[in-house]
Amino acid sequence: MKLKMVLNISETTIFLLLTGLGTVANISVFVNYICAFVGSGKKSIYLILIHLAFTNIITLFSKGMPTTIAALGLIHFLGDIGCHITVYLDRVARGLSICTNSLLTVVQAIIMSPRASWWGRLRLRSTGPVLLLLLFFWILNSLISMNLLYSTRNRSTNTLQLSKNNKYCYFKKESQKINSIFLTLMVLRDAVFQGAMGGASGYMVLLLHKHHQHVLYLQNSKLLCRTPPELRAAQSVLLLMLCFVFFYSTDCFVSLYLSFSLKNDSLTLHLQEFLTLGYAVLSPFMLIHREGYLSECWHAQ
Repeated sequence: MKLKMVLNISETTIFLLLTGLGTVANISVFVNYICAFVGSGKKSIYLILIHLAFTNIITLFSKGMPTTIAALGLIHFLGDIGCHITVYLDRVARGLSICTNSLLTVVQAIIMSPRASWWGRLRLRSTGPVLLLLLFFWILNSLISMNLLYSTRNRSTNTLQLSKNNKYCYFKKESQKINSIFLTLMVLRDAVFQGAMGGASGYMVLLLHKHHQHVLYLQNSKLLCRTPPELRAAQSVLLLMLCFVFFYSTDCFVSLYLSFSLKNDSLTLHLQEFLTLGYAVLSPFMLIHREGYLSECWHAQ
């Protein structure tokens, strides 16, 4: 009993620490890029980063705080409405994170591409298209997650634990047809946006490789060369993208394992909870660490 209590206190402390640090860091990034957006001629890249920080904050509040409270043993603290809101927002925020990271990668690839290239001709001259895309992301992910508003219930209203990966809510069984429709939509969304992210990332890697070869040539010619700011920004975006892909793919793998596992593996369940919060907690610190770098790069454009 004492061991279980110690484990619960440790788990609660870790989740509270991660959620608190992640929230503070994302609010800092959110405020800083709002100031940068207003003071830099309203650049599209800042708008995307503002939205990314806001999406992370939603993830931390909809997943981090309920998980922290549930770790204390208060698994019935949410009613049906609370479960509807938290689970729905968590799913919407997950989709928004995929879409926003994809948009960030594509826009950065456009920014760093030569103006004469096909990518270069797509350069955004205003924030209007980005705002429309962000609105589309909200509508898309809100509709794709709509089934959760019907199927989610608080555990206190039912003794059957139909979900292995949620401590405070369970999911009522739906018809196979409805499940297939929403699952297909989610898979299509993930495939499209991750495909766009992968294509843009590959293009940026190609440009970075060409620049590296150019630098080697100049060094051999004993000429000084400084990495262009847009290429340094691209390196930062690629690092952010790799961080997202790591947490997303690992979370998917662990979630599949939990879905097909016949036993209730608490250790794997805790790992899945950490992975869900991992990107939302780590990504703002990556931006803060390279903030001066990024500001210099994007101001120079």
